[in-house]
Amino acid sequence: MRHPYLMTPGPSPLAPQIREALGRDIIHHRTEEFRNILAEINEGLKYVFRTNEPVLTFASSGTGAMQAAVSNFLSSKDKALVVVGGKFGERWREICETFSVEVVSLDIEWGSPPSLEKISDILKKDSQVRAIYTTLCETSTATVYNIKEIAQLTKDKEILLVVDAISGLGQDVLETQAWGVDIVVAGSQKGFMLPPGLAFISLNKKAEEFLKQSDLPDYYFNVREALKSYQKNDTPFTPAVSLIRGLAEAIKIIKEEGIENRWEYFKKLSSATREALKSLGLKLFSKSPSSSVTAVSVEGLDTQEIVKRMRTKYGISIAGGQAHLKGKIIRIAHMGYINEQDMVMCLFCLEKVLNELGYKLEKGISLKTFQEVFYS
Repeated sequence: MRHPYLMTPGPSPLAPQIREALGRDIIHHRTEEFRNILAEINEGLKYVFRTNEPVLTFASSGTGAMQAAVSNFLSSKDKALVVVGGKFGERWREICETFSVEVVSLDIEWGSPPSLEKISDILKKDSQVRAIYTTLCETSTATVYNIKEIAQLTKDKEILLVVDAISGLGQDVLETQAWGVDIVVAGSQKGFMLPPGLAFISLNKKAEEFLKQSDLPDYYFNVREALKSYQKNDTPFTPAVSLIRGLAEAIKIIKEEGIENRWEYFKKLSSATREALKSLGLKLFSKSPSSSVTAVSVEGLDTQEIVKRMRTKYGISIAGGQAHLKGKIIRIAHMGYINEQDMVMCLFCLEKVLNELGYKLEKGISLKTFQEVFYS
């Protein structure tokens, strides 16, 4: 049976030791044994998030943490600046609107990072803005945002900076505490090499002050209650026991390799991938490419057919475009447990598919280019 290659920007492949942990016998969550595992992951998550402050874990997809980052820290009719340059910026806006938060929408070109000047101008003109919601890697466009510079605009102000790092954490550089990012949300199915089902939210002291003032309703995604349980290495509701045991293994892998080394590895892997795709005549979509995922357009071809044929004929899952980019771009991930061998196989099969669809290319050029860049 053909080995399937999962090259989508989530879920990403599972490491063998994580698969083994997921298959262990279930244990009860209100025991000393499980609390010891929680204590281990609570400390380990601080390392991955680059903070000394709490990182909370919920049983949900990453969107649950996004909701918690709105409903627990703002109040009805509060005003938030939302950076919208892709599907997940749109999701921030939709969540804010759901909770009656007034949105100041900074709509930017998909594939571009936000303008610091425009963010600064909005903050100067509107003193009522209480928070900025943005992303580290806008997955739908494969674009990394300038979070370090945005944080300089909020670090010493009573304005929360909230960052969706669901796809970027682990590959794109994020120094949560050093940069002054107040809240970061993430999920288990990308850089953590786990199945979907866990969401994370880190918060600093500034965020805790906002938490005290919020009057929005919440029950399951209640950060106040989660913090109380966190102090006792416990959870307010039934946790995803098996996923948390897998998470403990994921953190071990990341710590053994070193987060800085992983950043450097994925920087090299993504650079080699981009150059390989460009050698085929494909055009990079993003003006600020991420180390987590690459997006390219293919002139004259429906990219949905490329995605379909890669999966059904060659067993390689890549992603297409979303919204108005559907049929116009393909997205290939380099995150979590994806490595250079996976990328070589992906490029080899992509060349075959392009050739089958009548696209003119020099056979083997992407493989040659990838190796030249990766091993340089």
